[in-house]
Parts: sequence; structure tokens; C-alpha cells
Amino acid sequence: MHKMFLAAVAAVCLGSASASAANVVETAQQAGSFKTLIAAAQAAGLADALATTKNITVFAPTDEAFAKLPAGTVEMLLKPENKDKLVAILTYHVLPRQLESKQMLAGPFHVRTLKASPDRTLAITKNASGVTVDNAKVIKADIVTDNGVIHVIDTVLLPSK
Repeated sequence: MHKMFLAAVAAVCLGSASASAANVVETAQQAGSFKTLIAAAQAAGLADALATTKNITVFAPTDEAFAKLPAGTVEMLLKPENKDKLVAILTYHVLPRQLESKQMLAGPFHVRTLKASPDRTLAITKNASGVTVDNAKVIKADIVTDNGVIHVIDTVLLPSK
């Protein structure tokens, strides 16, 4: 699965000049390590918005990140009666602007997410050991897509409210 992800990243980043990159959702699907994220976005009714909204940044938790949640959490969130909670969690992973690592400031800074208030800001820290977003480590940065950028993270971001 790791090789498939690297191949997808290489295809997106190194594609020919005439080929266009896939959108955020297509890129995540091609990577193969975001099945839970894609299923959650579909259950929340957000997949189309993630595919078509321009200039977004997605902090994308891997399937392994979702697996670190307590047993039954993902299944509970995917139920229709929990759609509002799922939307809040997923929109907490998306910025309404494109933010590449070269634009990130050294040290901690805060950015607003698409999540409705309250608790809609993420704390990003960039230092010599890498980038963290709240309590998640960015494990792959700057996957450029047609409509934004993806930063792969190792932990699902959970808003406090």
C-alpha cells in the first residue's frame, strides 16, 4: 500500500505538462491509503465539495490514523444520525485556502478551518523536526492537486467542541 501511495504522489507531482493533476478526492482515492477518509466524506455529503472547491488545503488522515481511534468510533460516526458530528470533524481538517509547507511560518501559528464555530482553528507548528497540526504529525506534505493541496497526517484531528 505504501508503494501505491508513493506511485500516486509521483504521478501527481511528476506528471507531464499536458496532463492535469487529479482533484483532492481523486488523488486520495488513487493513493489507496485514505479509504476511511473517502468513506467518511461520502457519508457526510462532503466528497463533491472536496472534489470541486478550489484552493483548499486538506490535512488528510491515513487509514492507520483512523484505526488509532477507539474501537467502534468510525462505525459510529458513519451512521446517518451522526452526520453533523462527522461534518464537524471532517471540516476541521480543511482550510479555505491553499497552504503549502513553504508558506508555513516557523514556530506555532493558527489557521481557520471550514468547521463552523466554535473551535475552528488549528495550531500548526513548523520546526526542525517537521510540521505538526494540533496533535498530528505531517508525514507527507505538499501533494498538489487540481483544486488544492493535501498534507498527509498520522492522527485524526478532533475538535474540542
